[in-house]
Amino acid sequence: MKKHILVIAQYFYPEQFRINDICTEWIKRGYKVTVITGIPNYPRGKYYKGYGLFKKMKETYNGIRIIRIPLIPRGKNAIMMVLNYISFVVSGFFWSLLTNIKADLVFIYEVSPMTQALPGVWYSGRKKIPCYLYVTDLWPENVEIVAGIKNKIVLNAIGAMVDYIYKRCDKIFTSSRSFIKAINERGVELDKLEFWPQYAEDYYRPLEKEAVKVPHILQDGTFNIIFAGNIGMAQGLEILPDVAKLLMEKKVRVRFNIVGDGRYKSALISKVSDYGVTELFNFIDSQPASKISEYMAVCDATLISLAKSKVFSITIPAKTQSCMACGIPIIVSADGEVQEIITEANAGLCSDAGDIKGLVQSIQTLVSLSRESLSEMAENSRDYYEANFDKKKLLDRMDRWFDNTGEKNGAKEHVQK
Repeated sequence: MKKHILVIAQYFYPEQFRINDICTEWIKRGYKVTVITGIPNYPRGKYYKGYGLFKKMKETYNGIRIIRIPLIPRGKNAIMMVLNYISFVVSGFFWSLLTNIKADLVFIYEVSPMTQALPGVWYSGRKKIPCYLYVTDLWPENVEIVAGIKNKIVLNAIGAMVDYIYKRCDKIFTSSRSFIKAINERGVELDKLEFWPQYAEDYYRPLEKEAVKVPHILQDGTFNIIFAGNIGMAQGLEILPDVAKLLMEKKVRVRFNIVGDGRYKSALISKVSDYGVTELFNFIDSQPASKISEYMAVCDATLISLAKSKVFSITIPAKTQSCMACGIPIIVSADGEVQEIITEANAGLCSDAGDIKGLVQSIQTLVSLSRESLSEMAENSRDYYEANFDKKKLLDRMDRWFDNTGEKNGAKEHVQK
């Protein structure tokens, strides 16, 4: 019998995060998996239908035991989000004291907030078992830049919490190579750090355009660009109305298909209307992740966009792997590591975050390319994914760490200082 993995993840099924698939794969590999999570409310900020403080607090999904602890929904403003973060930690504190769960190791899936890691390190400390942390959002940098918090006292307190968590983890995996340098600079030794990129779920795959029907996206000869995912300030989508206006003036036939929801969506719709570029946009409600490959298949290119910030420049957004797995030309409006990947793969065109003219130029260039050239980019995208983000290889590496044989079996990547 393989080990019992206790997963700490503030977001889990039916919320759409990659940890759902990772846990499912661990079940297939013979592990026992228990997930401690919150009540689903992301991204809309209110509890999902059928869930609540006294509804579905225990559930099973794909053989995974799910235990939900009370939390306040994130709502639509900063105060509610802070209460959401704090409530998970408070509930997690009492859970860690009172639980009778016996696990062999803890795996913390850290997308913001980092605070969610605290119940995991408390539990692992009490039980004296290994604690593994997977960092996909860098704190306190993320708080300072995304939330706009500049108060040094607050940032220092968050930094102290982050250092407390790092110190109590046996291994820290990162979704970006650049995170390793940033975490190392906080005093974490390099031997404790490991680059473990994200992979895409199996349903992200190339599909023949003729084989799918997506009624939401018109096939009228217009160059269709898709953006699928959370629509927040971090995605830097506020430049799209300006981009659309320039494209309209240049008579470039293009349509932005924005699939998803988020805190910035209503403001973006208003800005699109104010700029008089509504005809260049098609807003579509959130779709199941398993359907996104169909939307990709009927579009000509996909957009990966991030706001201008130091922390985002060292981040590889999760949608990078999803897009590449679908085998589609990629337009990047972001800085740093994601640009390096798409350029190295020859899978699309890149411009810097917030660069309106650069994004316009990328789109113009793609629209002018032949079908053969676009197809070549699409193939390059998928080929790079298979070579660098293969699910089986990545999970095999994680298995070796769980078996405490990581370094001697070559699971560790060499990291330069």
